Amino acid sequence: MKNLLQLSRRTMLLGATAVALLAGVAAPLAAEEIKPAIVFDMGGKFDKSFNEGVHDGAMAFQKASGTEVREFEPQNDTQREQALRNFARRGQNPIVAVGFNQTSAVKAVAAEFPQIHFVIIDAVVDAPNVQSVLFREEQGSYLAGMLAALRSATGKVGFVGGMDVPLIRKFACGYVQGARAANPRIEVLQNMTGSTPTAWNDPVRGAELTRSQIERGADVVFQAAGATGIGVLQAAADAGKYGIGVDSNQNALHPGHVLTSMVKRVDVATRTAFEAARDGKWTAGTHVLGLEDDGVALAFDANNEKIVTAEMRQRIDQARADIIAGKVTIHDYMTDNSCPN
Repeated sequence: MKNLLQLSRRTMLLGATAVALLAGVAAPLAAEEIKPAIVFDMGGKFDKSFNEGVHDGAMAFQKASGTEVREFEPQNDTQREQALRNFARRGQNPIVAVGFNQTSAVKAVAAEFPQIHFVIIDAVVDAPNVQSVLFREEQGSYLAGMLAALRSATGKVGFVGGMDVPLIRKFACGYVQGARAANPRIEVLQNMTGSTPTAWNDPVRGAELTRSQIERGADVVFQAAGATGIGVLQAAADAGKYGIGVDSNQNALHPGHVLTSMVKRVDVATRTAFEAARDGKWTAGTHVLGLEDDGVALAFDANNEKIVTAEMRQRIDQARADIIAGKVTIHDYMTDNSCPN
């Protein structure tokens, strides 16, 4: 009887899967079916930033579940779509695509493999088998700008972005607003590293831009530049100034010289997507994570406790509460490509 019941359940599951496939939509995944995979953005999975956060979330899931997560690190633009398609052909499911640069690739491959679940981070793909995960970077960047202005002794702070795209302008815009909320007379110096994906992986150029801003008076520099940002933080520390990390907690890279890190919980987003797929609870659509969801935050730990005073922390905590309560509204550059002064 036990064997017959097991057979019956298996038959029902296969039947449901077949119906979903015939309908052209992604079928719910059973625990034994999940074969997760990741296609990273340029810069490598150990970039100490965005990619590495996704990798950390995947490894946490792998350790907890015992399910292997396959990974691919593209070396050029054309490899993204090839990797997604190869994973889909091999039955990897779900597949996480890291970064907005994979938007067109996900659109194409998701349409070819409607039975496979895809997750894209930092972009929206409207398809019945794609989950899009976005973050309210402007909120976290606002807090980073406030802290930079509160820490600055020169009245000048800096921002170094990676690729010059609206998403990175969104970081910069929130940073400027937060800095001016703390000090209306603050001067914010800004540079973008480049206009192609190589801008994410040029720490030498990041260091050069940071040194230039420091020479002009900046004593705190926020980077939103992927692996390029490693050069930003190094240059700031070498000059005895402060850097601000991004995406992952980078405070430990230069203890006492990384003021904070504006963390995007891409690790949580990745792990949650895999867990939901494993448990048959995965859903398509757009998920937006902000301060209220702990999707973005400033990192405070033993590495920066001596350079962030209790008064600074109180100001940041109050601003965070006001943003969540709707008392402070932060401009979103993605909805209006301008940045108010």
